[in-house]
Amino acid sequence: MGKIEFQYCFTLDQERRELIDLRLDDQTLENIDQPSGELPEWTRLDVYQCPHCPLDPASSPHCPVATSLVDIVSRFEEIVSFDEVEVTIISKERTVSQRTTAQRAISSLLGLLFATSGCPHTQFFKPMACFHLPLATEEETIFRVTGMYLLAQYFRRKENKKDDPNLSGLTTIYQNLQQVNTEISKRLRSAFKTDSSVNAIILLDMFAKALPFVIKDRLGEIRYLFSPYFADGFEDIVESLPPTPHPSK
Repeated sequence: MGKIEFQYCFTLDQERRELIDLRLDDQTLENIDQPSGELPEWTRLDVYQCPHCPLDPASSPHCPVATSLVDIVSRFEEIVSFDEVEVTIISKERTVSQRTTAQRAISSLLGLLFATSGCPHTQFFKPMACFHLPLATEEETIFRVTGMYLLAQYFRRKENKKDDPNLSGLTTIYQNLQQVNTEISKRLRSAFKTDSSVNAIILLDMFAKALPFVIKDRLGEIRYLFSPYFADGFEDIVESLPPTPHPSK
């Protein structure tokens, strides 16, 4: 089994650092390392279970997203969301370092954990986890998530499945994610006193709430980047291509 590895290093002050290693199965893109020992009560599936959760407590006694957070939130229980931290993220391809707030640094980590937790509603973000871009800006995330979704539609067409070039399903995916964020925040508030992890989820949720409007309003702002595709030169390329075979029924 191959692995995709990331390391998040949080320097909280001169005397304290937290190293968090994540290993993903390179085929399933799920987190290999699950918490050991007895899981806390707040991770049970029926504790603030999402109304749209398709899982059954009988076969899945613990929430996948909550379980993925067990080792993380306990480490940051004493950290306030606006504390400044130095975070360094190391992968095979690159190292990214930045001084930022605890909530923004943790939010970047949580996005990766959510996507790889095994939750049915967050699994759609696995391609972005594979090509994780730490501390991405809003503009970068918009570009990446819409590109990911449209590439998924290309693969659906290749398999003769109905595709969604208008991004309507992406809005639904983010609406489902909003509900997950809400219920996970309730779990954490019930179990921990400080706000850094909860506020990190709120940052994720702000984007999830904004995305339906972003699709309508903000994508037009980056249309200019694709001007070469509207020029006559690209038209000549398209016209020179052989006809596309009609998919078999």
